Amino acid sequence: MPLPFLTADRALDAADDVALPFDDRDRWRRPYRPGPWRVGAAAIWLLLASYVLFAAVIIALTGTPAAAGAVLGVALVVIAVALRLLRMGVWVSAQGLRQVGFLVTRTVPWNQVSAVRTAQQPVRWLGLPRTVQGQALTLVRGDRPAADVTPLMTTHNADFLARVEAFDRAADTVEAWAAEYRHG
Repeated sequence: MPLPFLTADRALDAADDVALPFDDRDRWRRPYRPGPWRVGAAAIWLLLASYVLFAAVIIALTGTPAAAGAVLGVALVVIAVALRLLRMGVWVSAQGLRQVGFLVTRTVPWNQVSAVRTAQQPVRWLGLPRTVQGQALTLVRGDRPAADVTPLMTTHNADFLARVEAFDRAADTVEAWAAEYRHG
């Protein structure tokens, strides 16, 4: 069975000197690998879902179908949460830049992007209210005031905690996409 996320990683690893190594640039891609904190959290949610599914089977064999259906629904919600955690992050294509959050996805066309740059600033640690000093890749939109910058990713989020080199590589890749498509 082909695993497309592995081929994308190989394309990124093989093309260190090329900023945009993909042939099909109209397809939405995450220009970095999901971090171990994000994958670990999703794995824990999927482990919980397996226990809930097992409970649904036991309830279906011994209880009422309505109760088994309710527990199956809970398991499906837990699986959806795990999959959404894995989808979160920054995605790029020729159409623009997409920031996928847990509940909200924002897409900004390249013609509305004024600048994408790395800045040293206080950032949230793993998305919690606590802030630490770190780097953030920020998006400045042309249709908004310069003070309204959106942090796309930081050195202390679930993808890049304790992986500064991976953050630098991902930030450079997103900046290269912005440089190519913003004016072209």
